[in-house]
Amino acid sequence: MNTGSYYEPIDERRYKPTPHAGGAWDTDEMHFSPLGGLIVHAIDRYLADRPDNGLVMARISFDILGRLALDECEIRVESIRPGRTIELLEAVVLMADRPVVRARAWLLASPDTGAVEGGGADKLTSPEELAPWHMASVWPGGYIASVDVRPLAPPQPGRTTAWISTPLDLVAGQSASPLASFVALVDTANGIAVRQSPTEWMFPNVDLTVHLHRQPEGRWTGLDTTVTFGPTGQGITSTVLHDVNGPVGHAQQILTVRPL
Repeated sequence: MNTGSYYEPIDERRYKPTPHAGGAWDTDEMHFSPLGGLIVHAIDRYLADRPDNGLVMARISFDILGRLALDECEIRVESIRPGRTIELLEAVVLMADRPVVRARAWLLASPDTGAVEGGGADKLTSPEELAPWHMASVWPGGYIASVDVRPLAPPQPGRTTAWISTPLDLVAGQSASPLASFVALVDTANGIAVRQSPTEWMFPNVDLTVHLHRQPEGRWTGLDTTVTFGPTGQGITSTVLHDVNGPVGHAQQILTVRPL
């Protein structure tokens, strides 16, 4: 087993997770964060078999349909709305022939709009200037143990800004795109700004939606995260996404909040 990656390829559509993909709520389950990156990787491989039409991924939404066992999975990708300047793809993750995640990605044309570029949040302090935070003191699991977390300030209940990176490959023996590697760390957002102790309350997300106004670059994923709990069992994790050059987009996660 290659211990330097989150997944090992079985064939063109099937992958086996390594222990590094282990979950935080249940270490026998798969953490969704690397699986999100794996889905983008599968989409990249699907697109690599077609002529390049200049479209880029501007949004991807993931709906988590069931338990993510720490076991092999298959990812099927298809185009459900073809187009020359706008296209919608769907990726379905199956375990034991049962869908466990459905993802939809909008691809948009990428003309030069530098003349009107603007807006968004300020650039974050460089991760190279920050000290690591031992996130495993809050969460168990192979995935959490694998990441380098560098907050800009000590994490507060419901509010943290931090950089995340990993030394591990996404898939053993395969080159992952900067976007797949970036997305593979985004779901960490729900764990960096906990409002309540995860030993007393559960607040897993049932989805993740990422909107991008710019394609991310580099090995660091910046998460400027706010977590809100409502009075009737729902919560939202909202994140401004950054790379080392500045903001790249936003992520949203809906939470189901319940006492243990």
